Amino acid sequence: QVQLVESGGGLVQAGGSLRLSCAASGRTFSGYVMGWFRQAPGKERVFVAAISPSGGMTNYVDLVHGRFTISRDNAKNTVYLQMNSLKSEDTAVYYCAQGGSSWSPNQSRRDQWYDYWGQGTQVTVSS
Repeated sequence: QVQLVESGGGLVQAGGSLRLSCAASGRTFSGYVMGWFRQAPGKERVFVAAISPSGGMTNYVDLVHGRFTISRDNAKNTVYLQMNSLKSEDTAVYYCAQGGSSWSPNQSRRDQWYDYWGQGTQVTVSS
């Protein structure tokens, strides 16, 4: 059984930074695409970023491109989301997810493509 546990969320002022972590267990971490999604109050869950199994390829939603960086450490079975220049509109619950074994920029944006999800971590950006 795959388990994903997010951490690192919290309250930060606009312009600040946070680093989210997602620790995975249950199957070979390095074999799967990892993604981050977020859900703001009253809105649907949306794609934020994804990273290929090797870490060599990444994909971002335009809203965060240049501010957020996704990375992974396969030796530690952990994926990260470094968030800089945070804005109030970044306030949401952030979820990590584990998807397929083949990199697909288009598929990696679809939440239906992911098999396993974490419980989420709250990020609140005050203006």
